[in-house]
Amino acid sequence: MSSDAAARQISRGAFSVIFNDPEKGKEQFPVPILQCLQIKPLGNQQPGGTGGERYRVVLSDMEHYVQSMLATQASHVVHDGKLVRGCIVRVKSYQANSVKGKNILILLDLEVIESLGAPERIGDPVVYDASTSAAAAPTNTTIGGTGFYGVKKEELGTGAASSSTKPVARNQQLPSETSYGGGNAAHPNICPIEGLSPYSHKWTIKARVTTKSPIRTWHKASGEGKLFSVNLLDESGEIKATGFNEQCDALYELLQEGSVYYISSPCRVQLAKKQFTNLPNDYELTFERDTQVEKAEDTTNVPKLRFNFCNLGALQSVEKDATVDVIGILKEIGDTATLQSRATGKPFEKRELTLVDDSGYSVRTTIWGKTAVDFDAKPESVVAFKGVRVSDFGGRSLSLLQSGMMSIDPDITEAHHLKGWYDSAGRSEKFASHNTMGGAGGAGGRTEVVKTISQVREENLGMDDTAYFTLKATVVFIKQETFAYPACSNVDKPCQKKVVEVGDGTWRCEACDANHPAPLYRYTMMLNANDHTGQLWLSCFDDVGKMLMGGTTANELTRMQQDEDPAFGKAFEQANCRKYSFRVRAKLDTFGDAQRIRYQIVGGTPIDFKSEGHKLAELIKQFQL
Repeated sequence: MSSDAAARQISRGAFSVIFNDPEKGKEQFPVPILQCLQIKPLGNQQPGGTGGERYRVVLSDMEHYVQSMLATQASHVVHDGKLVRGCIVRVKSYQANSVKGKNILILLDLEVIESLGAPERIGDPVVYDASTSAAAAPTNTTIGGTGFYGVKKEELGTGAASSSTKPVARNQQLPSETSYGGGNAAHPNICPIEGLSPYSHKWTIKARVTTKSPIRTWHKASGEGKLFSVNLLDESGEIKATGFNEQCDALYELLQEGSVYYISSPCRVQLAKKQFTNLPNDYELTFERDTQVEKAEDTTNVPKLRFNFCNLGALQSVEKDATVDVIGILKEIGDTATLQSRATGKPFEKRELTLVDDSGYSVRTTIWGKTAVDFDAKPESVVAFKGVRVSDFGGRSLSLLQSGMMSIDPDITEAHHLKGWYDSAGRSEKFASHNTMGGAGGAGGRTEVVKTISQVREENLGMDDTAYFTLKATVVFIKQETFAYPACSNVDKPCQKKVVEVGDGTWRCEACDANHPAPLYRYTMMLNANDHTGQLWLSCFDDVGKMLMGGTTANELTRMQQDEDPAFGKAFEQANCRKYSFRVRAKLDTFGDAQRIRYQIVGGTPIDFKSEGHKLAELIKQFQL
């Protein structure tokens, strides 16, 4: 398609109208057609994210170009390879806003007009100069360096920037011109969550509280306090907000799950602490003394839920400790079990659920505390989880985070599809399991990849890519010098990070930013295992270590060592010469300048000799004449 044909489609002069007269802009250009001059990923994205990628785009209306931010729900056009430099796009939903002192568009929904191709830059657009309008403030025309995205001027071609425009201070805020998400007389201009940044000022968001945490307290040398947090959702995205001390008292009862609120600055926007949130947002909010919170009567245009589902079959490729959203049919419901915290001695409850989906897999999902006690869903209900942690113990299992949420039979497309599949075909299916410790999966039919030690070495498993295999071997030696490490004893949010003893006798956890009276020791073992073909050094962590030591915890074993109890040595002697079926992960690691394959046990069970005998008998039958 020629550039002339594309030029005839572009909404020439749209930016001047959209930014200077928003009402006329919405009327005259409800769906503007623009050219993409540049696209770059947001610089501070977290590696290994789960669907929270954000991109920054330069769009042209042939007369001007502006910087734009692509909302996460619209990023599929990048992932699908459709949004490329030069292409023509139809912007179906947008928000005119200001971020870091620059006029930008928040692109909430757009589509690429593929029939128009991706011609070279059309026209000679210059940066949109809002100072030409009496209704707007001046803006900085610099694109590179201290500009908005760090996009070089030469990447846009000649005429990409105007040097005559007076630069604006970095924190200068332009007015949010366009109503978003449904305002009212008191809040006519609503900013989308996706448009918030540390440089945003005088903003109001309209958002639904999707989750609210209990009030938590902390005690340390510098003082004590309390806090709570909520997750806030609008059409553009989701963000976490936290209230401390006085704000906790003022806002905890006001903010209720499921309700919609207008929240207005002053309210601090800062970089998100990723270890404490499962949301794909680079920023989070902190309520301040003068933050304004008002319940919204009109809840239209504010979604109730937002998920980024991972199907159960794909969990094997998800990294350990990653946070995902899942949805499945409730196949089995376990009883509530009461456990005792090793750190505090307090009881807590857990319940295990089994989910299945149309990928043909089942997975065990654990819920905790009040959620476990109050759980009353019926088997074959559809259950959606937002914010579950992936564990690799015994293959793959899930655990609902304290900041996560659960929804029974949600009114969403994925739930209706899953229910229809189960009623028509899924009820009679057999499901594979990610747990392969005992042969075929307990839910019906996944085959083990059993290897001998010589096969593991000859095939160089783990050299090219991470590999999983089952190894049946005997433990012959466990290193006693470094069998455990002091870990964080935070019960509310176990982080399992190493803690360091400080001068006042407490143990410091940098991840939690807190001091604890004592650590919780966790196993980190190195052991040597043998089979009839050779020997292999394996590493393992707490759950497997506890199994190898006959149920003795790392805390108990450390105490024996410190007390010079003879039972310490006996515990290691008794752990030797026992045979197990181990699930092992082989992965290439770099230590200094050298590379070697590390073999880590991710799960295991003692050998069931009766079952093994039956398997051998079946093998013998296959070779009989």
